[in-house]
Amino acid sequence: MILDIYKDALEYSAKDWKKLVILGVICLFSFLLLPAFLITGYNYRVINTAVHGVINGRDPLPDFDDLISMFIDGVKVAIIQVLYLLVPVILFLVFALISSQIGGAASSAIMIIGCIITFVAFVIAELMVQMGICHMAYNEGAFSKAFAISELKEVIDEIGWFECIATYLGLIIITLVISFVVAAIIGIIFTAFGVSGAVLGVNPSGIFLLGAFINMAVTLFIVGPYLSIFNSRSTGLLYTMQI
Repeated sequence: MILDIYKDALEYSAKDWKKLVILGVICLFSFLLLPAFLITGYNYRVINTAVHGVINGRDPLPDFDDLISMFIDGVKVAIIQVLYLLVPVILFLVFALISSQIGGAASSAIMIIGCIITFVAFVIAELMVQMGICHMAYNEGAFSKAFAISELKEVIDEIGWFECIATYLGLIIITLVISFVVAAIIGIIFTAFGVSGAVLGVNPSGIFLLGAFINMAVTLFIVGPYLSIFNSRSTGLLYTMQI
């Protein structure tokens, strides 16, 4: 089932390259902060489509319409992420404070224990974030549903904690592999051009700079948006495993 989710999400994310570029343009201006909420809002739409769909369905990529609504959804998603991830952050700070007051070997031991507990809390918080966003989308955008802890636990129990964690680990690996492979291919091509130019007596620095620029552009306008949609689609489909 997990492999089916990946297969669906990989194909789904490549359905409309124009929308990938549009999302990439928004990413370009995300440093202004406001466009960043449009990105999270669009990813929420991808999740919303997934939780109301099926694996290997014919769902289209969401449109870039009603930007105000998309912006509001993005803000809601950001708030959910911040509130859940505050828990492991606070835990870490508490252990760090205690450790700083003790000193010696006991201080190191407390920090090691604190890091382990913080890591576990972070994994759980991240699961709650993703399932909370999906649960909100499934319940017609009801913000409170993202924090319905008992309901979210039931969802994760139904899917399976191992399946959830394994799916997210797989998403991380796939994301890293695709990013690395694309960057490596472009790098190899322009390195070959640069070396060939150097052999012919041409300064290769311009070729290398062009390669770096193209690599950045491809990552920003195609690979980044593609992986963003891929992860959102996969998360939404994972949620449907318990429905």
